Amino acid sequence: MQLPFPEIEMPSDEALEKGRLLFAGETTFLKGVVAMDGLPPADRLEVCFAGRSNVGKSSLINALTGRKGLARASNTPGRTQEINFFTAGELYVVDLPGYGFANAPVAVVAKWQALLKNYLQGRPTLRRVFVLIDARHGAKAVDEEIMTLLDRAAVTFQVVMTKVDKVKGDALDASMVATRAAMAKHPAAYPELILTSSEKGEGIAALRAVIASIEA
Repeated sequence: MQLPFPEIEMPSDEALEKGRLLFAGETTFLKGVVAMDGLPPADRLEVCFAGRSNVGKSSLINALTGRKGLARASNTPGRTQEINFFTAGELYVVDLPGYGFANAPVAVVAKWQALLKNYLQGRPTLRRVFVLIDARHGAKAVDEEIMTLLDRAAVTFQVVMTKVDKVKGDALDASMVATRAAMAKHPAAYPELILTSSEKGEGIAALRAVIASIEA
């Protein structure tokens, strides 16, 4: 039986306030990691964001934290294959490298995949991965690859659809059907979707509330 994966209901005022407060303080870039021995201490709750290149991951992290340009470092040359750690109070927000680089050298891709696999399987404080899917396109084969990796790592992931302001009506419905069909194949999928637009601010408060509700 396939899960329906409904869009999340609007959180309560109390949950929204808890989410706002979580990101009300300063969020700072901590470090970029290229090997497991460079990971910061696993001493706090951790959530991370994964998505194809150009899915709008940096924009979403900037909107989430209310810091323009915060995640820009992860898109600069030389940083594209790093796992980037940000601190938001007693929370690590982790920005995984965008996947789906068609022109990346095979050796670079293999190194990144090994690092990602080791990180996902060996990070005890990682509570949830938010897998970003472009609402204009729906889930693609490369997205299912990361979902399969998360299944194997036994790490819960929740799909966040980005750029929902760019597509409407039947086109959005079709994209969500395709995404739900992909999610239904993966036992690690959290059974609710979050729809967002970084440009319009849609879904950002709800995403903050979801993160704030995750328990250590």
